[in-house]
Amino acid sequence: MSTYKVLGLMSGTSLDGLDIAYCHIWEKDGKWNFSIKETAEIDYADNMMEYLKNAIHLSEEDHAQLHKDYGIWLGQQCRLFIDELGEEVDFIASHGHTSHHRPEDGVTFQLGDGQFLANISGKQVVCDFRSKDVSLKGQGAPLVPIGDKLLFHEYDFCLNLGGISNISFEKDGERIAYDIGLANMPLNYITHKMGLAYDEDGKLARSGILDASLLQQLNNLEYYRLPYPKSTGYEWFTSKIIPLIEASKISNEDLLHTFIHHNCEQIAIAAQKHKNKGNSKSNLLATGGGALNKFFMDTLQDKLGSAFEVIVPDKTLIAYKEALVFALMGVLRLEGKTNVLKSVTGAIKDSCSGEVFFPKEG
Repeated sequence: MSTYKVLGLMSGTSLDGLDIAYCHIWEKDGKWNFSIKETAEIDYADNMMEYLKNAIHLSEEDHAQLHKDYGIWLGQQCRLFIDELGEEVDFIASHGHTSHHRPEDGVTFQLGDGQFLANISGKQVVCDFRSKDVSLKGQGAPLVPIGDKLLFHEYDFCLNLGGISNISFEKDGERIAYDIGLANMPLNYITHKMGLAYDEDGKLARSGILDASLLQQLNNLEYYRLPYPKSTGYEWFTSKIIPLIEASKISNEDLLHTFIHHNCEQIAIAAQKHKNKGNSKSNLLATGGGALNKFFMDTLQDKLGSAFEVIVPDKTLIAYKEALVFALMGVLRLEGKTNVLKSVTGAIKDSCSGEVFFPKEG
């Protein structure tokens, strides 16, 4: 039994920083196991955040430069982390930061050049986990469900609340998952206008009141009527959601309150639709930044009702589950095993995805 010692890196659409998780991952008796040993969350400097947020609008030349610069920055952060850690690291598995995601056009791009990351960190790197699936006519997302299947199979549903919300569950012996819609992206957009990084515990949202008109506009968005497999990203948010926020005349507190109700209604619709009718009660594991928002979790439990139990794990797993899963995906890639599921993405076949880079001198 060999134990892989991996740095998992994750930067999500909510732009709340780089997550680094130093994980031990091993397989025993046909089951995968993990331990998250050390973690770090590194905030983006204002200029880096602006570059990443606006990457979708950059020229091809400037986008290529950002890809390189961000890869160098990732390598520097990993080097500092490894030096302070003082432990052996076998390799780095990096999600990168998504700048473009239009799978219907065969396009997905994750910033953070793997070669520069490897050169600066001095470690082998596995990255670019989405492109192969998109080339196989898949959505290239969500990717975390392979971790749900292999590491968190005891839960009926796994819900991730990053910038967007996605859900994962077993159906007829297959893992099914898709992006439900919104989570933290609109909440962070609103709080940033208030000069705040986020709404701690959802206190501002809790103080607001529901705006029925905005709620109806959000619930009527076409994306929610699309069948799965489906995924969404920053393009949808900028084209469909920001205009609704900017056109609204209600207070920021009311906006936050209404968006959380909207998020939870759509999550509840998805979970209730796929609930195993044979189970009197289903459990739902909630992770990602949204799980730290108490008002979000209280509202979600209320919308789901007594037939569901929302389980919020410890803060380390909440914050670093995605980084952990990318570490697992890196392990699976190096072992030549499936790490992207066609039942999730809609691709023509399962795949072993990820590009591998080795450090080069000079």
